[in-house]
Amino acid sequence: MQTPDETPDPYLAQAPEEDDWLVAPQPRPSRTYEQIWGWGHRLTWISGLILAISAFTDWYVGSGQGPTTSVIGWHTGVLGKLVFFIGLAVVALVVLRESGIELPPAVPESLVVIALGALATIFVLIRLIDVPDAFFGWSGRGIGIFISLLASLAVIAAGLLRAGEEL
Repeated sequence: MQTPDETPDPYLAQAPEEDDWLVAPQPRPSRTYEQIWGWGHRLTWISGLILAISAFTDWYVGSGQGPTTSVIGWHTGVLGKLVFFIGLAVVALVVLRESGIELPPAVPESLVVIALGALATIFVLIRLIDVPDAFFGWSGRGIGIFISLLASLAVIAAGLLRAGEEL
């Protein structure tokens, strides 16, 4: 006697799946929005450090008889020293936040960073426009005062980025 051959189940055509764009996974961007907005924290300490260091770069350059000389920002008076301490304050603000010490909720950290950047910008602009009388022979501006100006503007930009993170 012959045994019956088993036949496979008949092929049933599956219904075509609808391409549901609501359920399908969306392609991920190369950078998430959190990473882009996270630039505010990084830019804050970098620009604060550059602002502090720029107080020790040449702000005024002059040449007379002999070699070319320059005057660093620290030696331009109180404003040069204040630019240094504002840069240190911005770096200290970041270090305190990373160590777990935060400002009170009534004082947003981004507002403090913006205010420090605006104050540093005003001080640098005063020294850019008004050369102290003691340095009258130094008619040229050094690269350091422009580095200070860019760093103080970067502190303001970092504060604005941080304000966007807080929203």
